[in-house]
Amino acid sequence: MRKTKIICTLGPASDSEEKIREILLAGANIFRLNMSHAKHEWVRDVVKRVRGVAAELDINCGILLDTQGPAIRTGDLPVKLNLKPGQIFEFTVRGSRSEEEHSVDVNYDGLVNDIHVGDTVLVDNGVIHMKVLAKDANRVRCEVLTEGLLGSKRHINLPGVKVNLPPLTEKDHADIALGVSLDVDFVALSFCREAADILELKRVLLEHGSRARTVAKIEDQNAVRFIKDIIVASDAVMIARGDLGVECKMEELPIIQRRIIKKCLEIGRPVIVATHMLESMIENPIPTRAEITDVANAVFEQADAVMLSGETATGKYPVECVKVLDRVARRIALSGGAGYASSAILETQRQKTVHAAVTLANSLENAKLILFTREGRMADEASHLRPERAPIFAFTPSEEVMRRLTLNWNTHAICLPFGVNPEHNVVDAEQELHRRGLIVSGDKLIILSDVMFAEERFDSIQIRTVL
Repeated sequence: MRKTKIICTLGPASDSEEKIREILLAGANIFRLNMSHAKHEWVRDVVKRVRGVAAELDINCGILLDTQGPAIRTGDLPVKLNLKPGQIFEFTVRGSRSEEEHSVDVNYDGLVNDIHVGDTVLVDNGVIHMKVLAKDANRVRCEVLTEGLLGSKRHINLPGVKVNLPPLTEKDHADIALGVSLDVDFVALSFCREAADILELKRVLLEHGSRARTVAKIEDQNAVRFIKDIIVASDAVMIARGDLGVECKMEELPIIQRRIIKKCLEIGRPVIVATHMLESMIENPIPTRAEITDVANAVFEQADAVMLSGETATGKYPVECVKVLDRVARRIALSGGAGYASSAILETQRQKTVHAAVTLANSLENAKLILFTREGRMADEASHLRPERAPIFAFTPSEEVMRRLTLNWNTHAICLPFGVNPEHNVVDAEQELHRRGLIVSGDKLIILSDVMFAEERFDSIQIRTVL
């Protein structure tokens, strides 16, 4: 069974019932809704479609709502501007007009206050570089450093500049309310800069009565600076290498990725590696060998999930992309992992009990970890310890918890009603695994369960051999 999970972005190339079915059968675990482009009516329709197909196929599938976040973007242009090095370009705010031949309005009024003379401005995912020469109350005057064609609503990056945007915009609040009404399983916070940002998202979700898990997207230097606090505050972390690769030196990006994965496995948070995984497959039916190696590195470092963006949203080969990730993830997992989980911090008695069960499973051939969880926390702890061979089967009476566990590495969640007697739950779980063909005679079941003694319950570790 594949350990690394696959997240696919839905879009025009993949949002039909037929494509959703094909992508799920190819191995997708979670569908991402990119709210930078998605309309609310489309979101309502596609969530219903995903849930219907997943139920029909009996596949556990999560849904991740990805907020647009406080992005700084250029305004509309009547025609694209062909910029050349040495030209003067002005960014204006508050509807101010520029006398320069090349200028554009910006959606963030605080740009002038946050930026300084000498700072670098990167436009359109870092394609166009500019240097700040001067500024006044409503304008920032720049020199163009690299050639590029500038269109409307292009993203602006300000490496090393601390911007004073709120963590959630009005649009984000409206999108989150929609996601909560549709019971999405994960909500990602774009451009998370510090722990307070993710805590604000948690507060908003709590106000709406949602138990969706929060995902902090790491996209700029400020987030890297406060990465430990962000990981502690969040439920999961996404290494969003698109903007992060623009904000940071390119040679630093692999080191940052490795640092974040290590810290997530130490603290115990799911981690997603995203962006440009199979970028060439947007147009081509096979990936480059460099892309295969990139995916393999993320799998070897034991990230919980890898994510496809444009590859499945607008690309020509969405199903083939998922199949490629599935093949690579399965093969690389057989060669072992980086072993970062050996540094996992164990503080509670429950964490140490789970560690003992994982150690036992590592010592046995054909072992399976079976656990019972109402909230998903025990499943989180087992996954974070990265069992060497044993898959984790997490039984829960909650469909919501089952879907939230779709992100966890090597975890296969199954919804099962719990009875009063723990032994009956174990028997029911074993029968369900038999029915699904997930265990065979001779398998060793390492069971994490509570047991009754007198009128009290205690955590226990049991070993059973499948007959």
